[in-house]
Amino acid sequence: MTSPIVTGPVAVTHEGPVAVVTMNRPQRRNALSIELMQELIATLDGVGRSLEIRAVILAAAGRVFCSGHDLSEMTGRDINEYRRIFDVCTELMTKLQAIPQPVIAEVQGIATAAGCQLVATCDLAIAAEEAAFATPGVKIGLFCTTPMVALTRAIGRKRALQMLLTGEMVDARTAAEWGLINQAVPAAELPAATRRMAARIADASSLVVGLGKQAFYTQIDLDQPKAYAYAKEVMSMNALAADAQEGIGAFLGKRPPCWVGK
Repeated sequence: MTSPIVTGPVAVTHEGPVAVVTMNRPQRRNALSIELMQELIATLDGVGRSLEIRAVILAAAGRVFCSGHDLSEMTGRDINEYRRIFDVCTELMTKLQAIPQPVIAEVQGIATAAGCQLVATCDLAIAAEEAAFATPGVKIGLFCTTPMVALTRAIGRKRALQMLLTGEMVDARTAAEWGLINQAVPAAELPAATRRMAARIADASSLVVGLGKQAFYTQIDLDQPKAYAYAKEVMSMNALAADAQEGIGAFLGKRPPCWVGK
């Protein structure tokens, strides 16, 4: 592990082919200020262009994963200023799914409102058993409408509406049952669990993983005939890749593959 190469609201460390991106505003419960969101976007953009990084862990400093938008920036603004906040937030969520490397949320504590949106948006998520999730905006007069987009796609209509309309906390084990996270583990095991998952991803061809992630998000909202039409073309092109031919040959030859990223 190296020392952080980015300081301020975001810190980055490299652990071999895995980048650990840490939200670093523990004194503000890692609230998503415009500055923090912009730093995350810039960091993810750089990570996405790296050929060495094969997986990303999104972590947070302190006891809270993310408390949502920084409410100190949500008072006394005009409509254009509010639009800018949610424009930047939408750009962040889009960036998480646009970079080729899978992003794993490492959720050590509470994730609420846009923080819950972050978890729902990440490709994968592992949480400590003590973590909890909520979209409590309805309780303060600001319905979690943008978090709703990611939440609904992760856990479905009825469960999403239950969270959105009540604002109640959902514990980590329930979140795993609902599909908001992949698994809940004891807090002491959380870093190891996220790194095991990242390592399994990093073992595969970076080209194929990036291709697959892009294809997943492209097909997910298509109707089935269109999804198959798209997927069969992607898979045909994938079959031409050097890594596909290498992987098939290695399987048939009962040997480990040697990826070249092409």
